[in-house]
Parts: sequence; structure tokens; C-alpha cells
Amino acid sequence: MSVSRRTFLTAAAAATAAAGIARAEEKSYRAVVIGDTKNGGYGHVLHMVFAHRPDVSIAALADPDEAGRAARAAECGAPVTYADYRDMLEKEKPDIAIIAPRWTPPHKDYLLACAEAGCHGFMEKPLCVDLEEADAMVAAVESRGLKWALAHNFRMTPMVAHVKKVVDEGLIGTIVEARSRGKEDDRAGGEDLVVLGCHLFDMMAYFLGDPQWCMSDVTHNGKPATPADVREATEPLGPIVGNRIHAMYGFGEGVAGHFSSMRTKEGNGARWALNLYGTKGCITINLNRVAPVIKYLDDSIWHAGARGTAWADVPGMPAYVIDDPKTQTYIPNITDLMDAIANNREPACSLAHGRRAQEMIQGVWASHTAGCRVPLPLAERKHPLKGWGA
Repeated sequence: MSVSRRTFLTAAAAATAAAGIARAEEKSYRAVVIGDTKNGGYGHVLHMVFAHRPDVSIAALADPDEAGRAARAAECGAPVTYADYRDMLEKEKPDIAIIAPRWTPPHKDYLLACAEAGCHGFMEKPLCVDLEEADAMVAAVESRGLKWALAHNFRMTPMVAHVKKVVDEGLIGTIVEARSRGKEDDRAGGEDLVVLGCHLFDMMAYFLGDPQWCMSDVTHNGKPATPADVREATEPLGPIVGNRIHAMYGFGEGVAGHFSSMRTKEGNGARWALNLYGTKGCITINLNRVAPVIKYLDDSIWHAGARGTAWADVPGMPAYVIDDPKTQTYIPNITDLMDAIANNREPACSLAHGRRAQEMIQGVWASHTAGCRVPLPLAERKHPLKGWGA
């Protein structure tokens, strides 16, 4: 596929600058892809994430579905294919693995096998089903000194890194509150919390730090959700409950963060965003595009037009263009991952960051089932909906 040289260089340079580390001398890495056409597929085209890396070659691809295996291997240029990912890891001995399926229940097994094989890697979000799995996954890579990054593409863009910089410098004053909403489509409520909420929670914690507590209210068809309402999502993600969720998180210095997702007859995915409110103004980061759409309001009352103010671009925002979403969406993530491997540092969006987002997701279930505010991190690492009411 043709690639805009300007786009590639801009994205790669910006991501590296955001990490604050110069690129080390490049070497050749062998990568493999774990996919499953009939069980989570290849996520958001994760088998193509190394398309622009001359230092990485795709050595093999594994997929139990024969037709899907052949098609995806042709797309990413894998010369060898396997039906079983374990056979591939044993025979190919890769430097890097890609865990591509969207469905979370197999993620832990995939990751533990890759860690045992001693390879670094990149994987689709959400991280896993619950915190018990997350703890095992983080421990597996950290104990072996492996570098693994998670596909939270929005947070890794140079625009969001710039927003972090100007917010830290005081552009909107002292942050007093953050608000977010899911896509609120037919997945509104519990599934929205897991699938789209993980992006929002990763970004919320990026700006505000580690959450300290969670308090939630979860309803199903207008009534408090009960154990009888627990179900599986439309995609395997672990148990979920509720078609309306309101959650509040406490951060340092008394700052509150909010997440809401509510099923309505209209639906409106365009509200999928994180909004930061400060004493001098506010910033909205809308995620309903290939790259975030970010605007700034220079008004302490947060009311566009009331005093002649209007939403505008954030001062100094870097240019960022994605010409080909299939191959360019994750360039900042991959640039950072490869630098982390070369320089023996943690990726800017690591599995530990994915666990933090999972902590915020699981905190919603824990608070609702307990009927009170719960401290984070949670003491109980098993999924709160498993065995609820038993």
C-alpha cells in the first residue's frame, strides 16, 4: 500500500519526541501474528501494525481458520502459517508477537505463552477479563523483562501528548473535573463500559493519575441491576450487567472523574469523548474519528458564546494525518514500543496501564455489587459479577 512520507515521518517523530527518548540504532526483529478469524479476528487490523517498520519482518501467522489464515497472511506478508499459535511460538522463536483478536477471554493464555517464549509484543485491547488475569499477565512480562504495549491508539497520538503538556503548564488552570461518555450505541451500559470505556479510562488516568476510589450506580431497564440481569456481551468479554451506568472516580487533590453510558432510542456515538474542566477553561477530546478531534474553550465558566468565546484549536497543536487507517493508526504506539525494546524501558502504554484501566472498569461492578464506594486498587481481584448473589 502507498504511504504518505510526510504522514509517516510526522507521526513517528512526534511519538518519539513525546516519549522523550532518541531512537537507538535499529536492528532486525522477527515478528509473528496470533489471530483467530472466527474468535475475535484481528482486532483493528493489528496484523498490519509493522507495515512501516523496515527493521521488523513478519515471520509467521497463526490462525485455526484455514481460509482466514491464508487471507491475513497474504495481507501482512507472512511467509509461513500455523493452525496453532503454540506451535508457531515454539518453532519460530520470534522476537516480537502480535496478539490481535478482540475477544478477551483467550488474551491471558496468548500472553503467557508469548512470555514463556521470551518475546516482546503488542496486543489488542481490552487487556483481559478481570484483575486476576491482569495481575498474572503483568507479572509474566515484568518478571522476564519483556516489553509489551497495548493498543490504546488515541492516547498515544502526538495531539494528546501535546494536550498533556499544555494542561500541565496551566492552559486551563487547575483541573477540577473530568467527564466521559461511551459510544452509547446498542452496546450502551455494561458492554460500552468494557469495550470503549477502556480508552477513556486509560486517557483519564493519563491526565489525572491513579484513581483512588470508585462509586457507581448500574441499572437494567430502569431498575437497579441484580444478579439475574448479568449476561454475556455480544462479543466474549466476560460477564457484564446494566444498560445504564453512572460511575464516579476520585483522584488526587479532590479531582472527580465521571463515566456514563445509557441506552436510549436515539443513540449517539458522537459523544464518545473525554472532557477536562479547569478553573480557566476546558478541553474536549472526542474519539469518534480515526484520530481524536480536540478543541479548547478559553472561558472559566465553560460556556461558549456567553462572553464572546468560542471553541478553538489548542495552541501549538502538532499536525497529524492518517492517510491509511489500515496501516498507520498505530504508528505512534509501535514507534514507542520499538524504542522501549531498544532502550530497555517500559512502553508509554504498557500492560500495567491496561490493568489500571481494567481497575476502573472492575471498580464499577465492585461498587454496585457492594452498594458503596470502593477503594482502588481493589483488594479482591476476581471478577465482581462472577458468583454475585450466590
